[in-house]
Amino acid sequence: MQAENKKNTIKTLSFGCRLNALEAEKIQNMLKPYVNAAIVVNTCAVTAEAERQSGQAVRKLVRENPNVPVWVTGCAATRNRELFHVLENTIVIHNRDKMNLSAYLDGLNNLPCSIKNPTITKFSHQEQKLSKQFVQIQNGCNHNCAYCITRQLRGPAVSFDYETILADVQVAMENGFGEIVLTGIDIASYVHKKDGKLFQLSDLCHHLLTDVPQIKRLRLSSIDPAVPDVEKIIDLIHREPRMMPHLHCSMQSGSDTILRAMGRRHSAQQVRKLVMQAAGKITFSWDIICGFPGETDKLFNETIALAQETKPIKIHAFPFSPRPGTPAADMPEQVDRSVSKKRVKIIDDLAHKNRSDFMDSQIGKTVQVLVEANNIARCPHDIGIKITGATIAPRTICDVKIIGVDGDYFIGNMI
Repeated sequence: MQAENKKNTIKTLSFGCRLNALEAEKIQNMLKPYVNAAIVVNTCAVTAEAERQSGQAVRKLVRENPNVPVWVTGCAATRNRELFHVLENTIVIHNRDKMNLSAYLDGLNNLPCSIKNPTITKFSHQEQKLSKQFVQIQNGCNHNCAYCITRQLRGPAVSFDYETILADVQVAMENGFGEIVLTGIDIASYVHKKDGKLFQLSDLCHHLLTDVPQIKRLRLSSIDPAVPDVEKIIDLIHREPRMMPHLHCSMQSGSDTILRAMGRRHSAQQVRKLVMQAAGKITFSWDIICGFPGETDKLFNETIALAQETKPIKIHAFPFSPRPGTPAADMPEQVDRSVSKKRVKIIDDLAHKNRSDFMDSQIGKTVQVLVEANNIARCPHDIGIKITGATIAPRTICDVKIIGVDGDYFIGNMI
């Protein structure tokens, strides 16, 4: 083991979801009392490209830093251990041991070669400074979506107890964060027992807002439209101004036929009902997979029709990428990737129109924003705002009047 309590230089690099970045920060803090210099890479395997990028980055880091231990964890490291294990000075940590200190220290002690006076010689990745604090509320997933490998790599859903989440939120308040984002692999599945009663996602949000009045903004990360207590979540957003009125939904398709083939739990009609309950006061964004096996032009047009009807203001569309080991990889009627890419372009154009129409409707309104950096702020509907005038410190929460639109950004004046 390296000597303790010297100057720490522990660098982190994360791929994929925001949860990976949050976990890497936790790992960094866990290791600081025990390690002087090291690199932690939290990998992603949601697509073949994400896995390839993770492997490429680790090989480069090992090559450029021959005298420093490199811990590699996350989904790509769990799925394809040998991709990293063969690299010198690299220690692979399975997802199940990601937060287990002994796994890191045992791996370091068992390296085949001794590392003396470890020094990071080259690390060009900047650690992002966030204006909002992400708080993990659960891990894992219990569902069997045909395209997804995450469940195999993350394990079953585990919801964190309220006291642990509350403590993390209170630390965030002490550190000067005004906005909290609740995150996890499948936050819609959050369920716990509190005082002998069922405690779901809406209850968690309500209790945090009550018990931590310093919270100025509370936001949910990506959420399954089939969240069991969705009506209570919508009602809470309507009643509580600190609850941000934007939901990012892991839709994946707007066709019931494709949703069933994917193994998703929601339907197009449930999404319509959700939007009706929002009553124009809550906006939505979607994730959409284009070219899932069996998706004909007719079925793709059902997704387009639903997007035209319900008007999500942002859509993250991407072509289907078959992952070996998932049911979708072996399904018949695979769609040619060139067709999938064309469909991505079609839905991107529609999303741009929805967003543009919404942004034009907001001109002249005053909104509360969270300043991020360089006078770029984030409005409650998760759209960037360029604030004119004097420099405003990051993490500032203030009111801004929207005076115009510049591409994907609002233009605003601080009130």
